[in-house]
Amino acid sequence: MKRTLHTAGALLAAGGLLATSACGGSSGNESGGKTTVTVMTWESNATNQLIDKALAGFQDPDITVKRIDTPNGNYGDKLASLTQAKKLPDLFWCGNDTELQYTGQGLLTDWSDKLSGSGSGDFTTSSFVPTAMKNWKTADGKIGGVPSLMNTYGIWYDIDAFKAAGIPVPTAGWTWDEMYAAADKLHKKGAKYGLVADAMTALDGPFSASLYSLSAGGAPFADSVHQPTEVTADATYTEGVGKLVAGIKSGAVAPPGYDISSQQSLFAAGEIPMLWSGQWLAAGFLTDKPKIKYGFAPLPQVDKAATLYDAVGICTPSYTKNADATFKVLSYLDSTVWTKVLPDSPVAVPAYTAAQDAYFDALDKAGLTTVASTVKADLDAPLTMGVRFTTQWASQSNDLITAYWPDILQGKKPLSDLQTMTDKINDVIKSNG
Repeated sequence: MKRTLHTAGALLAAGGLLATSACGGSSGNESGGKTTVTVMTWESNATNQLIDKALAGFQDPDITVKRIDTPNGNYGDKLASLTQAKKLPDLFWCGNDTELQYTGQGLLTDWSDKLSGSGSGDFTTSSFVPTAMKNWKTADGKIGGVPSLMNTYGIWYDIDAFKAAGIPVPTAGWTWDEMYAAADKLHKKGAKYGLVADAMTALDGPFSASLYSLSAGGAPFADSVHQPTEVTADATYTEGVGKLVAGIKSGAVAPPGYDISSQQSLFAAGEIPMLWSGQWLAAGFLTDKPKIKYGFAPLPQVDKAATLYDAVGICTPSYTKNADATFKVLSYLDSTVWTKVLPDSPVAVPAYTAAQDAYFDALDKAGLTTVASTVKADLDAPLTMGVRFTTQWASQSNDLITAYWPDILQGKKPLSDLQTMTDKINDVIKSNG
């Protein structure tokens, strides 16, 4: 599973199979008058098998569901080619940024009327976690897809490493200073890095790092990731970045450019004592059985709890031939399927609230109490920040972040260049406003 959810990953999202197709296309009629609804996922074969089994409970004599086989490592290329050819399936996995951008371009079916409650039973906007649904709406209220699973973020920690270093394990309410102090002590006790946190050192870093400022009552990096009017690097934000710079300089925190491809396995092997990542690692740990005792704590805070929000979902192209049939399958995928899939693979909490018990029950059964409590704390956090811009011009901002952020964190550019970076991004926002 990737932390950046606009890419293909092992994050579960509901999909289905009654028959398998090798090509794209939108819903149509088979002989006998049945409507075919096509589905494309970014899942692994093992996950698709779970989803296929769950879809056996979908029974509508007038609808057949066909899943398109797509290599999960090549999902982005497949999506791009089908988009260009106008052969997108009726339901396809999508990130929040893809949904907003495609909806803005008129490429997706707008479900806002059906989700308002008219003719959709219990499957309405009020059936979802408010933050997730709010962020799937465009500025003019259109909804080109529905959120399916939510990512929550925290710190995975090696219990034995903390005990050996004489450090209390992280708990809800712990502070940024405590996190950096722990990272420093773990580093001095022999860990190559006490903390690996690519969420703060990579391209999305300015957003994650702004949780420090947000928690302390300062301004977040961006006033919105969907409809931003400005980005800011105020004194509190700069203070927080300064602490990160100091941690990298001391060797306590892994620097920009650190190879994260094996960070999950290194943590499981006891070589990384603290890892900033998401709840999705839990499902893999249940399968791979790490040699260490581990826990999962909420992200640190200054005063109030602050966390990141992110959700993947399921989108529908504007040219779907039978919207009513597609919506029936969509509602089944995003609700009922989760109660069947999550007990075997508790990878993420559903955005559809009625399906959440299946996720938390699976965590409790597996003894992952710290994962369950941290996910619940994230869902209840009073302050949230998006993980990246979802705008059409996001790549322009990314180029500027790439030019400044890594050098600032490594001391190659001064902290004052945070203002230079934000000024340039604000110019981009104004030129695209």
